Amino acid sequence: MTSDARLNELGEFLKVRRAELSPRTVGLPDTGGRRVPGLRREEVALLAAISPDYYTRVEQGRIQPSASVLVALAHVLRLDDHQRDHLFQLAGRHRTQQRRPAAQKAQPQLRRLLDDLTASPGVVIGRRMDILAWNPLAAALFTDFAKVPEDRRNCVRILFTDPSMRTLYADWRAVARDCVAHLRTRAAKHPDDPRLTSLVGELSMQDKDFGRWWGSRHVPSRKSGAKRFRHPVVGELVLDWDTFTGSADPDQELVVWTAEPGTPSYDGLRTLASRAAGRLDGPEAGQGH
Repeated sequence: MTSDARLNELGEFLKVRRAELSPRTVGLPDTGGRRVPGLRREEVALLAAISPDYYTRVEQGRIQPSASVLVALAHVLRLDDHQRDHLFQLAGRHRTQQRRPAAQKAQPQLRRLLDDLTASPGVVIGRRMDILAWNPLAAALFTDFAKVPEDRRNCVRILFTDPSMRTLYADWRAVARDCVAHLRTRAAKHPDDPRLTSLVGELSMQDKDFGRWWGSRHVPSRKSGAKRFRHPVVGELVLDWDTFTGSADPDQELVVWTAEPGTPSYDGLRTLASRAAGRLDGPEAGQGH
């Protein structure tokens, strides 16, 4: 079979497979009114974190997709091992057995640093921007992370799906756009991580801003800066934030927010810390570690 014929067969295989899947199968709402069965091209593309135009050209047999795109498509289309092998063969790519990334746990050194932060909010963020650990003051500033299911405890997902975040941040749009840019750098570093692909696809489908910002190639800010908050308990806070990378696991970062002593923001953090300490003097102390 010639290369062109294989790519045409690849396109037909993708068409058939997406027609076999319902929106609910891949976690999308089924609003009805579909003229054709299965998933639309645009939905497959967004779930695979690629552009609709790119995916269309793949289905039309006009381009040879990269191995990382094939991994994403195999995940979105729920292919089994035999189907994955067939997909890679049609694309003329060699399928390497990807080792599933080990589940991340906050490094002990970062946990100890977190435990010592009693007057500053802090969280440990993993390779997918999952929240691996936090201190009581971070929960008081942002949200009660312990009440968020572990598989949903991701700072990007929370930022886009928790309505309170849009009022907590004085400039939510700027914060969110920057957060998307940071997630893109993580995805570029781990292109074959299916959970990262799923996260990007899920948020692209749920939020038009996310999808637009994902495709904008915005360059993220540095690993430090300032954020302004409108907290429902202590009012306006202007906090500096810094990021510290763990030496034992470079894919983990400790993010800390601080305020300059003598400022209203510093006093607000002290008030928030006092309230958080009062709530966690009981058996829930240490949650998230």
